[in-house]
Formats: sequence, C-alpha cells, structure tokens
Amino acid sequence: MHAVDVAASVLLSAIIAVSLLSNLVVLICFLYNPEIRKQVPALFILNLTFCNLLQSVSNMPLTLMELLTAGHHKSHAGGGGFCQIVGFLDTFLTTNSMLTMAALSIDRWVAVVFPLSYHSRIRHRDAVMALGYTWAHSLCFSTAASCRSWVGYHQLYASCTLRGVRAKAGGLHFVIFTVALHTFTFLLALVAMCVTYLKVLKVARFHCKRIDVITMQTLLLLVDIHPSVRQKCLDEQKRRRQRATNKISTFIGTFVVCFTPYVITRIVELFSPEPINPHWGVLSKCLVYGKAASDPFVYSLLRHQYRKTCSLLAHKVLRRSQRDSFSPGLEGNAKRNDIQEATSATESVQACGSKPSLVQ
Repeated sequence: MHAVDVAASVLLSAIIAVSLLSNLVVLICFLYNPEIRKQVPALFILNLTFCNLLQSVSNMPLTLMELLTAGHHKSHAGGGGFCQIVGFLDTFLTTNSMLTMAALSIDRWVAVVFPLSYHSRIRHRDAVMALGYTWAHSLCFSTAASCRSWVGYHQLYASCTLRGVRAKAGGLHFVIFTVALHTFTFLLALVAMCVTYLKVLKVARFHCKRIDVITMQTLLLLVDIHPSVRQKCLDEQKRRRQRATNKISTFIGTFVVCFTPYVITRIVELFSPEPINPHWGVLSKCLVYGKAASDPFVYSLLRHQYRKTCSLLAHKVLRRSQRDSFSPGLEGNAKRNDIQEATSATESVQACGSKPSLVQ
C-alpha cells in the first residue's frame, strides 16, 4: 500500500467521522428546537444535511474500502448493480448539495438587501419549490447517466461515479453531458454565490460605515472618556468590518477549494491524451467529501442559535447522567431510612404493648 494511499485513507476516515457526527448534531438541533424549524433557511440546511449524511454512509465508506484494499477489490470494477446505485447517488448528492448552497446564498441576499419584505418574498412554500427544483435538476442528470450506463467504478477516483472510460470509447455524448452537468451545477452555483454574497458584503460594509460614523461622533463628543474604553470601541469597529468579510470568504472559499479541483480534473480528463495521476484523482475526491464535513460548521453549528441549542442539550445529558450515577446511592439511603423507620416503629409498638402487663 502506497504512503499516499495511507494518508488518503486516514484523511477520509477523519472526514467520515466528522461528517457523521456534525451532521447528526445539526439534525438533532433541528428536531429539538422549534424556533429553528420555523425559519425558512432551515429547510435548505436540512436538505444539505440529508445529502451529507447519505454521502457519508454510501460513497465515502466505499472509497475508503477501495483505498484500503489498494484497488484489488474487484467487486465494483465490473460495474455491478450496487456500484451503479452508488454512482447514481454520487452524481445526485453532489449536484443537489451545490444547488442547495446556491439557494442558501439567494436566501441570505434577500434577507440582507430586502429585510423589510423578506418574509413576504421568501416563504416556506417558496423554499419547498426551490428544493423541488434542486431535486428535479439532480434527478435528471443522475438518471440520464444511469440510463446511458455512464456510472460505475472509476479507478482514478477509487469510487463509483461517472466513468471517464466510456467518454473516450462512447464518443461525444458523454463529453457534452459532463460539460453540461458541471456548467449547470458547479458554475451556476458558483456564479450565484459570488453575485449574491458580494451584494450582501456591499450592504454590510455600508451599514458598518454608518455605524462607524456614529461611533466616532460619539467618541469625539465624549472628551472625558477613558482611553481603554475608546480603544475597545475602535477594536469593535475593526471586528465588525472583518466579520462579514470572513463569513462570506468562508462560504465561497470552502465551495471553491472543495469542488474546483474535482471539476477541473473531470474536464481535463475528457480532453487530455495523457492519463491523470490517480493520487491526484483520489485527493480531489476527498476534497469533495470534505465539503460534507465542513458544511455543518459553515452553515449551522457556528451560529448562535445552534450553539445555544447544543449547550442546552449537553446540559440535559450531563444532568441526566449525574442523576443516573447518584440514583443507586439515593436508593440505598432510602432503603436504609425505610428499615430504620420500620425498626423504630416496631420497637415503639412493643414498648406500648408491654406497659399494661406491668400495671396488672
């Protein structure tokens, strides 16, 4: 087993563990907190969580098994039915995740640019319709690939996915399909995220400038203000200006870093006469899987509402475990108290019964 395969196996094992745990926490928060369920973006986050969980239990373990067996596991190389199902899921879940992230960016754009009319513009019915489009879009491409037998085991990525071997043998149709798939999913989602988030950043910077002007005017009026308080206000201004930039950079940056190498490799594979290094193919696939592990933190768990829900759940679990640990001792004390009370009552009855006999 090559050292690169060992490193990729360790990386993929960590991605599977983090993805399962973090996405399950997001799902538990969604089920536990009714306030989260009332929000429209929660539907998009729930759909993204569903895709990440399904990918974590289907595609990722299969790729890990292929890496551990060093490509000697031949059950998928023949293009069996199970591998075709997993390849269908790979295309469907990846496409659905990209479009869901684009829908989240559009939702944030409407919420920031049109805050007063947000609830009338974006309702649960609109979110369901947007999710319906993402599912229909993903099903169309994945079904077309399955019907044309373009899904199966691909040795370059060590996984069941779209097979580039048929592209060279099958001709122009697969090339057109692959280019259309990545144009109307990856490129469309990337353009939507860049346009919407840059507009959100523009509005956020405008509001920060207004707040900064008011803060500076207040600081100038307060002549006797302590220097430490003044410095805290200036530091808060800097943090406020950087906060929106950091968030938007995280949204777009994780999307680009995780999906771009894989998409470029797919396009280069169609037209390059030279074979691509399989270690690079596996790495690009692991980056795609890494998006499933980072999404819960990027879109959910770092937000205040989810953190508060997680802390409440943690306190409940700790209290219950403490009660369970103390319950045997409490039961023993209660039994001892009952025995003592019964003994004292028996002694008092015997004492009361012996007094008449002495009088007689």
